[in-house]
Amino acid sequence: MPFPFVLPTTSSVSFTDSFSSSTHPSLPNCATTARGVVRDVLKRYKRIPPSSQASSLSTVLSALQDYIPYLFALDAGLSGTSCAGEEIDLVLVKELEVEWRSTLSATVPGREPARVKLSSLESEMFFTLSTLASVYSLQARAQLHTLYSATLPTRDQRATAIAAAMKHFLDANAVYTFLVNRSQQWHAQPAAIDITSPVLGALAELTLAEATLITVLKDDPYPAAVVEDRNKNSKDWMFKSVEIPKVRAHLFARLCLSSAEHAAKAQAMLGRASKVDESFARYVDDFRRTAKGKACRFFGVDAELAAKTGEGIAWLRGARKELGFSAIDADEERKASGFSKLKKEWAEKREDRKVEKGGAWGTDAGKFEEGRVVDMLLKKWEKMNDTMSIQVVPSSSQLLSTMPSGREYHTPKPYIIPTLEEDAIIRMRAPPDPGDAFEGEEDDSADEDERAAAAPVGAFPGTKAEYSAGSSYY
Repeated sequence: MPFPFVLPTTSSVSFTDSFSSSTHPSLPNCATTARGVVRDVLKRYKRIPPSSQASSLSTVLSALQDYIPYLFALDAGLSGTSCAGEEIDLVLVKELEVEWRSTLSATVPGREPARVKLSSLESEMFFTLSTLASVYSLQARAQLHTLYSATLPTRDQRATAIAAAMKHFLDANAVYTFLVNRSQQWHAQPAAIDITSPVLGALAELTLAEATLITVLKDDPYPAAVVEDRNKNSKDWMFKSVEIPKVRAHLFARLCLSSAEHAAKAQAMLGRASKVDESFARYVDDFRRTAKGKACRFFGVDAELAAKTGEGIAWLRGARKELGFSAIDADEERKASGFSKLKKEWAEKREDRKVEKGGAWGTDAGKFEEGRVVDMLLKKWEKMNDTMSIQVVPSSSQLLSTMPSGREYHTPKPYIIPTLEEDAIIRMRAPPDPGDAFEGEEDDSADEDERAAAAPVGAFPGTKAEYSAGSSYY
């Protein structure tokens, strides 16, 4: 379900060229070394096939967590605040210049965005922290992917994976919220769209929306029932039917509405940003629809549990509208063209293949999965209503207009600024060894960016334009 963020790569930087410290002369040297490790780790991560990248996220996270305290130490030295109880005297020799690859900006299909040149330590800090938040989101994504594996997880395994994913989403939200608050002191927006205030605000709202929506996932039996029904390796259907326990449907519906409200705020913020990646903007819209559709489905379950099958059917038809699917009844379903059915089935199978491969699955924010759940219930309830209950089905539009407001579940926690250990601060009082600075072993990608800019999109390998940005690994 979470968006498959692409982690950015960056250029090499030497802090010793931009900063000098009389109290802790080794600080710029140590920060350069820590950043060099981050640069190499990000480049190596990018070369890994997407289906295998999840296992390397812990390495990226560790490198970032080791580097970030040095950034805040440099920031403390420039701002005149203490770090780990010590005053750091830091002088700006020349403006720091860095390059980061923008991964959320719109670009020509088949070509990745070019690196953006940025000036100031603030830009370096923002891009590094936003990368940290992206890693948290990708870790949540990896946890949720286990729910759709060929071997269905047990109830305890499912609860553990969801709890871990929720923690990662909240960690990402804390980082984004910190960046949004800090960006309020800016007088102008940076050149890279990834770290502009509207995009950071949208990401903060989106991660909170995702953390809220999965609170119902642990106790929502219907998606698991659909997965079980479609699982080719399952043989349970031979001797038992899928068990659907009763749920706190009305509470779950309001939690889903809260998630939809946060997603709507994120969508509005992205509307104020220019040239945002189309796939990301589409994901935010799909997520809002999915959350709203889930809320309608839970209102329908609540009505059906109260023996109001007709009202439940109306809620499910409303869910289809919110998801962006046509709200059709049983008669219209039978009259539907074979092409429309084939198109829908093809889209669902394509998403199934993405889940199996572990690559770009979930880019629809779970919209197709929720549509399957709604269709399963709608087929069942319409059959019951046609043969047993025979209740009048009200207008779904009228029911949608009566939906209550959402209910918040999480109280976001602030981001705790990491600090260097006291012994590390003490060691940096010693003069630096120029040979100790490590800027990274990986080749810089600036030359490849220049070749990519001159190459036509989709240049055939082996030609003069073989180094297109779409095939660049650096």
